[in-house]
Amino acid sequence: MKIVIQRSNEASVSVDNKTISKIDYGYVLLIGFTNGDDKNIVDKMVNKIVNLRIFSDENDKLNLSIKDVNGKILSISQFTLYAKLNGRRPSFTDALNYNDAKKLYDYFNFRLEQEKIDVQTGEFGADMKVSLINDGPVTIIIDSKEDF
Repeated sequence: MKIVIQRSNEASVSVDNKTISKIDYGYVLLIGFTNGDDKNIVDKMVNKIVNLRIFSDENDKLNLSIKDVNGKILSISQFTLYAKLNGRRPSFTDALNYNDAKKLYDYFNFRLEQEKIDVQTGEFGADMKVSLINDGPVTIIIDSKEDF
């Protein structure tokens, strides 16, 4: 499982020219799943995300978590995080199949909501347009194969 975390001041996602979700201050999460991912890995990633201290405190130090700042999350599925570049055309054979990835994506968002975080989502499998104002910019990548 890979997640790109972007701290943002505001963000939205649209499908077919219609905004389906938007947030103000918080995270935009781009989430990809691969073979071998399971609920245990999702639980570890959720714990990492909700406790990650990348918001500034009163001394402008990155000391606060999303819970500390009452931030929101815009969660976007993105299988392209598992692109392999062996030439000029990417291969996505490392991305988890649609049905299993959808189940884990839904579980991931459910687990974030259990942490009392306002979670907005994109539309799984859709052609989405994501807009954000990256705050900082602060962008962090978490890869379960490297970080756990």
